[in-house]
Amino acid sequence: MSGAFVIRNQLGHYWGKSGSWVKGERAGQVACWTYEDEAVNTLFELGSQDTDLRGEVMLTETEDQLPKNLKISELPVPKPDKGANLENDEDDPNDE
Repeated sequence: MSGAFVIRNQLGHYWGKSGSWVKGERAGQVACWTYEDEAVNTLFELGSQDTDLRGEVMLTETEDQLPKNLKISELPVPKPDKGANLENDEDDPNDE
């Protein structure tokens, strides 16, 4: 693969394989898609969960199937929203 698509938000963070935003320091943590429409669909789903998200799908060069030449964000990565998964919040005995 000579190129892949990645998702980048307005703060310069990349959507990670773990399902959260990463700075892009470690290429292995950044989610990549072979086809642009798959990345666009993922961005659409992310935007439906977070209406403040302003993201873009970018084509990046790859080396050994990992993205390279990513601009690393200097801004802190947003913490996951605790209220995002309401089903688990009710059942969590450790929640005070």
